[in-house]
Amino acid sequence: MLTHPTLDLLHDLGLEGCARGFRELAANPAAATLDHAEWLGVLLEHEVTRRNQKLYENRARRARLRHQAVIEDVDYRAARGLDKALFLKLGACGWVREHRNLILTGPCGVGKTWLACALGNQACRENLSVLYVRASRLFADLALGRGDGRYTRLLRSYGKADLMILDDWGPEPLGADQRRDLLEIVEERYGRKSLLITSQVPASNWHAIIGNPTLGDAILDRIVHNAYRIELSGDSLRKHKAEVEQK
Repeated sequence: MLTHPTLDLLHDLGLEGCARGFRELAANPAAATLDHAEWLGVLLEHEVTRRNQKLYENRARRARLRHQAVIEDVDYRAARGLDKALFLKLGACGWVREHRNLILTGPCGVGKTWLACALGNQACRENLSVLYVRASRLFADLALGRGDGRYTRLLRSYGKADLMILDDWGPEPLGADQRRDLLEIVEERYGRKSLLITSQVPASNWHAIIGNPTLGDAILDRIVHNAYRIELSGDSLRKHKAEVEQK
């Protein structure tokens, strides 16, 4: 069998998955029992797996998630009120495909950002585009964008991802420009894309953060009415981890 010329041709065609499968089959004596169609099927499975992995890696890199978290590592034993059944349901990402939102609230240190990143990573696995951004960074970038001509382009970029994670929103009240920025973003995404917001402030107090009753109604109506909610409680997990490590 002309192993090397075939491998060279597969590499030249960019079929790296097929090349890997070809090497494995060529080194496996049991592969001699496979007919041509079965060989081809195995090679194509390798190629599909490689391409899907490459696509996932590209989506995960563009998402810029703060933590390399996965839903398989979620600790449901921690005393923070996390509903396992609900979180596993959210992990299937049907809510993202249905363009619904998720509000994840709780005190500092209970794992809101980590859980949000785990869901974001799962969405990347499910062939969905994700963008993670801290609220403070988002408003700072938009403020700079007003001065250097990038404002419209930035707003457009925030409307593209299937799932946008807006992390650590509040507790500082929004300024006039920030209120309008948030309204533009939620209006652009409403009914088309999904938004995941984490905050230390309960959703019932978000009107006070927005600071304008009219804009507050407009913004929250587009976020809250079709949103799942996870309300965490308890002590900081980071504090608990530090105490365990000191023992």
